[in-house]
Formats: sequence, structure tokens, C-alpha cells
Amino acid sequence: MTDLVTFGETALRLSPPQHARLETADQLNVWATGAASNVAVAASRLGTDSTWASKLADTPLGRRAVSELRGHGITTDVSWVEASEARQGLTFFEAGSTPRDSYVLDDRHGTAIETAEPAELPMDDVQDGQAVFVSGETIALSETVEQTAQAVLRAAGGTSVLGLDYRPDLWSASEARETLTDMFPAADVLVANEDDVQTVLKQTGEASQLAHQIGSKYDFETVVVTQGEHGALVWHDATIHESDAVETQAVETTGEHDAFIGAFLSRRLAGDGISDALAHGVAAATLTRTIPGPVPTVTPDEVERIVDELDEGSPGNARGALR
Repeated sequence: MTDLVTFGETALRLSPPQHARLETADQLNVWATGAASNVAVAASRLGTDSTWASKLADTPLGRRAVSELRGHGITTDVSWVEASEARQGLTFFEAGSTPRDSYVLDDRHGTAIETAEPAELPMDDVQDGQAVFVSGETIALSETVEQTAQAVLRAAGGTSVLGLDYRPDLWSASEARETLTDMFPAADVLVANEDDVQTVLKQTGEASQLAHQIGSKYDFETVVVTQGEHGALVWHDATIHESDAVETQAVETTGEHDAFIGAFLSRRLAGDGISDALAHGVAAATLTRTIPGPVPTVTPDEVERIVDELDEGSPGNARGALR
């Protein structure tokens, strides 16, 4: 029985090396990346039996994505379709350097997952697993996949986890808000970046206030708010748990949110309390910022070392309920 099942699209990301520009690059680095697969990779690398479920076109590019993910130790459960019926999603990413912003160009329409239905997924694993995860990044792709994602959350025999994962290049904030809030009743846990909470849910205030407002309003069991280089916090049982980040020289930040989720869920599924899981999530995110590319290729020893550093600073302290 798998511990964690994630469902979502994985695209191939093509990026020029060393902060080069797409329009002048003569070579591109390639990664298989998506919120669902990245979460599965992070959890798997930290010892959690993880399955990523998806639907892909049977092309060399689709097989390239699956081969890479299997190399990280996760189980891949893919429904394959004929190459003539769909295509592999692509994302072009150009890393910026202050004051130049990073640039993202998604080429993800007409992909196989847009037509994914529950019957094409490992629903027995969804029902038997300890947790399932789906993200807004995938839900944005079509009405069919939105309905399938909701079916996955509702069918979860264990904890159902929804990642807000807002991508403005895929849908508008108003579309995301309408769709995702309709799905909130099916989720036990919400994980979101602080900026996404403010943009999509139109909540204002400090991160701790945001988490409390969302948890109370939508009746979540747990609300996690990540804050990038500033750490993260968790609202659980009307109590706020917080952890600062460890200062790093950031190489790339695109995978840190997914790394946090994977590590946090890994430790919760292993029986850790909120504060310990929070520290492991922050540690995994911290390490991922030091690694080129979007895939969280962290190791348990590295994560534990950072957790020890966080313990020295007494992170994860709990505060009483906000009023």
C-alpha cells in the first residue's frame, strides 16, 4: 500500500543555463517538473512510499518525463494515450537576476491530462493510501481534470491535501478562486504560498492571520502558508506554529514550495507532530533553493542537518488562537 498518492500534470521544463536568455540560448537544460510529481519526489527521497498518477501522450517526450521521475524512486502510474491524440506539455523558463524578472512561457494546451478521468487513475491506491495531493496548477487545465481532481480528493481514504499553486499564465485569479473554493470542502489540508493567498483568496493581513482566517472560514483541519526565504507557518487546532528559514545563497527558488509540501507530508505521515513536520518542510525548501532546477533532489541527511540548525533557534513555537 502506498503512503502518498499525488495526481497532476508533469511538463518538461526547458531552461537556458547560467541565467542566459531564451532568445539567444544555443542549449537548454531539461527537467520533468510539476507540483504533483515534485511533491512525490521530495516525499520519496525522505522515505515515504509515493505514487504519482497522471495521463500522458505516448511519445519520446512523455517517456522521457516518466523515466526521470522513476529515477527519483517514486512509483509512476500513468495512463498512456496515442501520440496522435495528445501532446507532452512544455514549460520554458528563463531565470532572472535582479532587476530582471524570471520569465515563464507555458505550452501546455492539448495535453493528455486535460481528458483524465477517475477510471484512468489508481483509485484503489487513493482510497487505501494515507494521503492524496492535487494542485491548482493541474486543476487549471480543463473542466474535466477539475472534476477528476475533485473526485480524487473526495475518494481519499486518508488525508486529502490541496495545493493552491496559482499559475497566472494558466488562468485568472477570479477563475482560480471560484473553482478552488468550490473544492475546499473535499480537502482536509490546504497548502499555499502567502502571495497566492492574497491574490486568489483576496485575504489580507499577516501570514498568521491569513492562515487563521482561511482555516476558520473554510473549516480546514490544517492550513499551511509558505513564505519563501522567510520560512513558513501552520495553523492547526486553532494554534499557529511558525518556523523561520535558514539564510541561503539562492540558486533557484522554483522548487522550494513543492519541496516543503513533500517533506511536511512525509513527516506527518511518519507520525511527527506539526512543529517537527514544519521544520522538515522548511529544511527541504531551504536546501532546494541551493539546487539548480525545479526538482527537489534533497537527501535525508541534508534535511536533518538543517533541522538541527533550526532547532538551535527554537523554531516552530506555537501561539494561541487568533481572535
